[in-house]
Amino acid sequence: MTDYSGVLRELVDGTWREPNTGRRYDIGINDITIRDSLEGAEAQLVAAQHKGQKLTVVSDPYTHSAVGERVYKALKADGFAVDEYIWKTPSCSDEGVAHIRDATRHCEARIAVGSGTVTDTVKYASFLDKRPYSVFATSPMNAYTTATASVSSGGFKRSITCTGAKGVFFDLSVLSACPPRLISAAFADVICRTTAQVDWLMGHILFDTPYMQTPYTLLAYDEADMISNAKRMLSGDLDALGMLTRISAIMGLGTRFSSTTHSGSMAEHMISHYIDMFADDKHPRTSHGEQVGVSTITMSQLHNQVLTLDAPPHFKATRIPVDWINNNFTEQMANNMLEQTRTKALNNEQAKALNRRLETEWDTIRHRLMDCMLPYEELHTAMAAAGCQLTATDLNLDTDFYREAVQGARFIRNRFSMLDVVDDSTGLDSFIATMPV
Repeated sequence: MTDYSGVLRELVDGTWREPNTGRRYDIGINDITIRDSLEGAEAQLVAAQHKGQKLTVVSDPYTHSAVGERVYKALKADGFAVDEYIWKTPSCSDEGVAHIRDATRHCEARIAVGSGTVTDTVKYASFLDKRPYSVFATSPMNAYTTATASVSSGGFKRSITCTGAKGVFFDLSVLSACPPRLISAAFADVICRTTAQVDWLMGHILFDTPYMQTPYTLLAYDEADMISNAKRMLSGDLDALGMLTRISAIMGLGTRFSSTTHSGSMAEHMISHYIDMFADDKHPRTSHGEQVGVSTITMSQLHNQVLTLDAPPHFKATRIPVDWINNNFTEQMANNMLEQTRTKALNNEQAKALNRRLETEWDTIRHRLMDCMLPYEELHTAMAAAGCQLTATDLNLDTDFYREAVQGARFIRNRFSMLDVVDDSTGLDSFIATMPV
């Protein structure tokens, strides 16, 4: 039976060394297992992390059918004190977290069974309760290995640092049976490395903000092969799916090296969060990964346009649309947006200083960023091969609303990105008017 854990095993054991520094890391996870099948091994895997603990297996109706029922029965047959809770209407929100804490209050540890919503809710609930948890995956997404949870509070998405799982278990026979759109979404949520890295590194270069290369060193082990095998992932090929699963798990670990989500979540994620927060009845019920795929395409276009110019952008002081924000969002949301934007807004002196610097350093800066950027055509081709949605129309999302999301995404988080560069120089209007939707 093939084990695809590879470098993950070294990370779990603490034997992997960062090539440039020789540094070792404690990723805080005791076991990350990726195999063709885990059937018959469920109890052994859980026992290694939760022996003697009273457990609750938490799933939703879909993940219960996929593998949750099998996990529960295996633990029961092995003599665990175990209950199961099938959450009919999962929501990773303050209310959803409170619900799971109450519904599983008698357990000593939780076993989350997929999805991103269930996992993030169990993750945050377990953090608040100071209880351990482990995860059985149902799709190849990166949420399972992150040390953060994306929680909706008052309609505003927050990324909250939590305690990670004790064990994360991927059964490729289960993952291969998930809806193909989830595999495509996972591919999109990993290939966004290209736009996230450009944005994060750019902020570091311009403002000397923290940046870390380690997550990208690890992702580079698999990225080129993942792109060349994009089409095979949808055909049931376990080798290709195992590769995607491994790189997704590594993507999630980025939060553990840097204590932020910046390595895999910049402007492309802000656009997706804007959709989730404000689309309301226009939301097409697409997944986070599907939306990130489309916004990655958009940000790649913007990166390629700006960084291939010989002349640098010419910054002006940031103009925050206070009236638009106050008139279009609730008071709580508007206050959050204004607070986030003001922390990164440029004043006149800062804009002038950036312009003076870029007059002499633009070529060096843009080529450094281009070195870590996938060319737009290569990105587009790979995502099409992986079955990803490529435009807002593909998402069945109102195209005018998508344009609004690209325009407004920069205001929901204090992360400096190419959206800020363009809006603080030429303005985003012309790009938004011509981008494919």
